[in-house]
Amino acid sequence: MPLASMTGFAEGHGTHAKLRWRWEVRSVNGRNLDIRLRIPAGYEGLESGARKLVVDRFGRGSIQAVLTVTAEEDGPNFRINQKALEEAVRVSKEVSNEMAVPYPRVDGLLALRGVLVQEDAAMLDEDERLARNVAMLNSLAKALDQMAVARADEGTKIEEILLSQVDEIETHTVKARKLAANQPQAFREKMQAQLDELLAPGSNVPEERLAQEVAFLATRADLREELDRLAAHCQEARRLIDVGGQTGRKLDFLAQEFNREANTLCAKSSDIALTREGLALKAVIDQLREQVQNVE
Repeated sequence: MPLASMTGFAEGHGTHAKLRWRWEVRSVNGRNLDIRLRIPAGYEGLESGARKLVVDRFGRGSIQAVLTVTAEEDGPNFRINQKALEEAVRVSKEVSNEMAVPYPRVDGLLALRGVLVQEDAAMLDEDERLARNVAMLNSLAKALDQMAVARADEGTKIEEILLSQVDEIETHTVKARKLAANQPQAFREKMQAQLDELLAPGSNVPEERLAQEVAFLATRADLREELDRLAAHCQEARRLIDVGGQTGRKLDFLAQEFNREANTLCAKSSDIALTREGLALKAVIDQLREQVQNVE
């Protein structure tokens, strides 16, 4: 299963009786699945069905669906819900008096949900309302399917980039391993110089301190564990990319592990060339993490 991006856009159109509508759906990055619906007054019954359609198709991303409904010229009329308008006016007067701000404009009051009601929509019987909602949700489903295709296409491009970055990480790891092979000899010489200084005539250094210094230098000289983990992380990254699907969180965690090993390598390096490889590793890993943020 290929990787999927969390970025996409699509539209869906439909008609029913004397209504025309358009769904506009878009998706951007998100840590979890965040669904935001903008549905006109009178169509609230669509919300639960619309949310289910999104949940059935996507696992992550901030997804917004906007419904715009247009009536034909001889189609539905609109009327003012007098009670809702009176309540809105009452509340707005209270707020205006308390805050010393101007009263709201008429168009602002009419824009409040429930104040302006679509007459014919309110008059639909249950069967007609159900048929209308089914038609609208079907067009939304098609739009979401189109967006899923767009996310998959974008995911294919990201997959190529990620594999290239993993190859680059592996190349730097191999170079770092060759450079690290010379590090024990450099540490041995450094350790001998420090021991000679510590054991010089007149020095009074406890044997425990000598043992600690030797152990510390020996630990810093050995980079095999970090390099082995970097190589293993490369294999795991390729496996996750090959498996595909909703692996974004796992890849993000793996990128953090990559970064941890690269930081340790730089901290333990005593060679300029090896440090440069470590910094090059960190640069590629940062690029990898940026791309992983786009994966579902």
